[in-house]
Amino acid sequence: MHLEVSHLETLEAEAIHVIREVVGELERPALLFSGGKDSAVLLHLAIKALQPQKLPFPVLHIDTGQNFDEVIEFRDQTVERLGVRLVIGKVQDSIDRKTVPDEGEFAPRNRHQSVTLLEAIEENNFDALFGGARRDEEKARAKERFFSHRDSFGQWDPRRQRPELWHLFNSRKSLGEHFRVFPLSNWTELDIWKYIEQEEIALPSIYFAHEREVVERNSMLVAVTKYTPAKEGEEVKKALVRYRTVGDTTCTAAVSSSANSISEIIAETATSRISERGATRVDDKFSEAAMEDRKKEGYF
Repeated sequence: MHLEVSHLETLEAEAIHVIREVVGELERPALLFSGGKDSAVLLHLAIKALQPQKLPFPVLHIDTGQNFDEVIEFRDQTVERLGVRLVIGKVQDSIDRKTVPDEGEFAPRNRHQSVTLLEAIEENNFDALFGGARRDEEKARAKERFFSHRDSFGQWDPRRQRPELWHLFNSRKSLGEHFRVFPLSNWTELDIWKYIEQEEIALPSIYFAHEREVVERNSMLVAVTKYTPAKEGEEVKKALVRYRTVGDTTCTAAVSSSANSISEIIAETATSRISERGATRVDDKFSEAAMEDRKKEGYF
């Protein structure tokens, strides 16, 4: 009998294999969980990979303090529903420790997350972090392996990545080093949405079309919030929008959309010519080299 394996089944099997390898080879993993669609899929896969065992590691959220309320609410509801332990690293705590500068309550904090992440890794002695990054998002991420080795300073060296022939992973590390592990590396945005539909994975409401006050800034629709107020000369308008990706309010823009179901989002995504980060991430408006520099400093 010939059994045909679908594209999503192949991707799922690959991700589950990577997750099981980490649990089998490393001692103190955690899963980065922002409440966004990729981390929701990753958490679903981790639970599926290890069932019926309860998830043996926590989820970690690096909180800038400038997040969308809907996403924080979804994060808390999800960990409570699944009975998962949540560890929160707060950028505000890093500011209080003076490991990152205090630039004022309304200054963007996204670029300071690397410091808070490295502090959370050291405090909890994590030796591996699952992340939801995908190679299709942008060029610097396309250079990542499944197992991304980080040195004792949390730095990434693209020239010293390890070969992964036949999905054989080298998990050797020295004291103080760790891995960032990306089970969704070969997925695309469209794959993610099709899998969400297939598995009926819950998401925050901001992924679906809703009316919101926005301003047009640098050809992007930026929500008017406490941390992103309208600037002088900007016209505040109500628009029907949704979010393709979720960062905090200072780095994430919306897109005009009437898609309020997953099937409508899939149809919209299938015809899009711009990646979700390219279309909506305010902090990605810099060169590939700049992103690599951030990754070398410990960025996700």
